[in-house]
Amino acid sequence: MKATQRRLTREVPAIRRHMVVTGLLTTATATCVVLQASLLARVLSGAVVSLMFGLAGVVVARAVLAWAQQVLAQRAAATVKAELRGRVLDHVRHLGPLQAGRERHGELATTVTRGLDALDPYFTGYLPKTVGAAVVPPLVIACLAVTDWVSAVVVVVTLPLIPVFGALVGLHTRKRTERQWALLSRLGGHFLDVVAGLPTLRAFGRARHEIGVVRRMSDDHRRATMRTLRVAFLSSLVLEWVATLSVALVAVPVGLRLLSGSVDLETALTVLLLAPEAYLPLRAAGSAFHDSAEGVAVADQVFAALDDVAPPRRTGTGAVPDVRTSDLVFDRVTVRYPDRDVPAVTGVSMEVRAGECVGLIGPSGAGKSTLLAVLLGFVEPESGRVLVGGHDLADLPVDAWREQVAWVPQKPHLFAVSVADNIRLGRPCAPIEDVVAAARAASADEFVTRLTDGYDTILGENGTGLSMGQRQRIAIARAFLRDAPILLLDEATAHLDPASEAAVAAASARLMAGRTTLVIAHRPALLDHVDRVVEVHSGRVAGRTRSTV
Repeated sequence: MKATQRRLTREVPAIRRHMVVTGLLTTATATCVVLQASLLARVLSGAVVSLMFGLAGVVVARAVLAWAQQVLAQRAAATVKAELRGRVLDHVRHLGPLQAGRERHGELATTVTRGLDALDPYFTGYLPKTVGAAVVPPLVIACLAVTDWVSAVVVVVTLPLIPVFGALVGLHTRKRTERQWALLSRLGGHFLDVVAGLPTLRAFGRARHEIGVVRRMSDDHRRATMRTLRVAFLSSLVLEWVATLSVALVAVPVGLRLLSGSVDLETALTVLLLAPEAYLPLRAAGSAFHDSAEGVAVADQVFAALDDVAPPRRTGTGAVPDVRTSDLVFDRVTVRYPDRDVPAVTGVSMEVRAGECVGLIGPSGAGKSTLLAVLLGFVEPESGRVLVGGHDLADLPVDAWREQVAWVPQKPHLFAVSVADNIRLGRPCAPIEDVVAAARAASADEFVTRLTDGYDTILGENGTGLSMGQRQRIAIARAFLRDAPILLLDEATAHLDPASEAAVAAASARLMAGRTTLVIAHRPALLDHVDRVVEVHSGRVAGRTRSTV
């Protein structure tokens, strides 16, 4: 846990700024605590009534400082959560669809939504109280030493009892919290998988079984949560008991000495008012430890995700050549995924001439999609290279290169925005006239105009309400609108009925015209429109290619 806290402080600048501001506010608050105790003791011992105004001013100042500390803590929490969410999402985007698909999407979604919200108690509770525990007790003990050194010695001796007991309880709390969070992540991930696969589960009659699985996982999480809360409540009881006993060890001797006349009333009152303030920050920090434990456990999950193996980012500064007249050359390309012993593709050498349409065929898992992923920059070759007009693809800026590529995957993702905005994915500022023209070229205009609001119709998540063929034509319309010189089609006609397949194939054929194209296909609908076919088996290009002409 300490390692995660140190990494948070080291990697997130907002935390360091927050710590500095919190330290200054806590020092001012500690000064107000001492002044308040001193003024109140003088007023109660019969000092002039005019001190009441000063006492009221100190109380107001202390309240304002507490309010400012809380507001700044909430702002710091929001800033840190936004930064961590952005880093996780950027990490997933950089992984690309192939390697990101290997992540537990449900657990990741739980982490960046519900999970990171658990950092709020860490910033608004535990962190300010920890700073207070480091600043307030020394200042209070110094004042007690000046006022009554005997009481100061008692406080110094008994004060370490609170962190010792807090640490013992905290070790147990951390284990419970980590188990609770692990169960919540598993529950979120499994539930997302069940929802995504619900049609399949219903088709195979396994829906009721999964209901029972989710119920059992929910019960496990509920029991773990209750056990964690039980430990938290017991820890608060232990800390309160130790703090109360410690204050009593200060108060009883002071009371006896007051009766014997060895100390005056003002001194005794000052000691009695300051002694609880010495223990309060440590007691509050210990009580807030449980609230922060879940947030730190989530931060640990975030850093684990960020530390996951990601493909190196190309930072080339070379100029992208004119890809409309450039050949694509795979030169002995080998790709190996981190979780596989066998390379996905091995020593692939292949040339695609400018403006040529090449079809890739072969069994599933042969490495066809991996070749497209290399062109998209989603994965980096372990060895070999890809040449674009004689330039190594690794030397070109990845974002500038991707602007020259249009990709139509097997299962395109449609977002919960309007149809027009879904088509604009590759050109966000495209006018509606261009959007309509692209839809017509993709044979999508005929069904879009029949929707309730036409191109302004808001789609459901992942295109709910559209058929698979209609979603595919929306994806092809995206490619038409992007008008990139290089086109990658990955099983664009898979899982379609004959009518939809014919419409998608016709639209794809129009899209391929005049573009350098790589087409992955198992069915002849698209292969009839390519210039030649390359066979891929077990990660290798077959010895022969055949022309379709």
